[in-house]
Amino acid sequence: MTPGHEVVGVVQACGPGCTRFAPGDRIGVAWLAATDQSCRFCRTGRENLCLSPRFTGWDVDGGYADYCIADERFCYRLPSGIADEQAAPLLCAGIIGYRALLTAAVPPGGRLGIYGFGGSAHLTAQLALHLGMRVHVLTRGEHNARLAAELGVDSVAGATDQPPEALDGAILFAPAGDLVPVALRALDRGATLAVAGIWLSDIERIRYDVELFGEKVLRSVTANTRHDGEKFLGLVQRFGIRATTRPYPMSQADRALADLAHGRFSGAAVLHAG
Repeated sequence: MTPGHEVVGVVQACGPGCTRFAPGDRIGVAWLAATDQSCRFCRTGRENLCLSPRFTGWDVDGGYADYCIADERFCYRLPSGIADEQAAPLLCAGIIGYRALLTAAVPPGGRLGIYGFGGSAHLTAQLALHLGMRVHVLTRGEHNARLAAELGVDSVAGATDQPPEALDGAILFAPAGDLVPVALRALDRGATLAVAGIWLSDIERIRYDVELFGEKVLRSVTANTRHDGEKFLGLVQRFGIRATTRPYPMSQADRALADLAHGRFSGAAVLHAG
């Protein structure tokens, strides 16, 4: 399997029956590559929960290549005025962050906590600020803390610190189960913690009376719908949201992954083909 998702490219050719795009169009290929369109979740508008999904770079060949094949129904026409390198992180990190923000259910003008501040979180924070939320970032990374401050969030603190005010909702982007009880304690009564990662280390213990009582909600975020993607890309264009990126040539994909793993920069790594 050729890995890689968040693919930005230009259509070279179209297969039989293609009508959405034409050769020369610039499009994005996202994480969600296909759904069965027939299961009980797809039939009720919840294709992110599809029983037989396919994902780019996991079930179908992805973007670590000069060319790839994609189902046009699951591709996106990219906003004009956004460079390829800027557009790539929008196609999973951005879309998933948007769905996580919806799942956290923060009311207009409410208080949002963000735990972990990488490629997805720094896009979500910008969107939340534009929507009038107060944003508190809690992160372990020095580079990420600096980026959060530069983006104008309301406060930045360590990952296990308590924010300066009770939260109306929070998103856990860091794959650290030990932060779940920490984030739950920071929530106001009736608030939601959305776990945005596709993987999370074990949650050792949650005390019901301290961390969950008061109708607090703990929810996972699973993939996205195409509607999420279209809505998010529209907001990107409306608000001028921009990704912080670090470019690498395709030949240095291994170095990019290592730098990400060791927190050597903030934002998102982007590979350039050719």
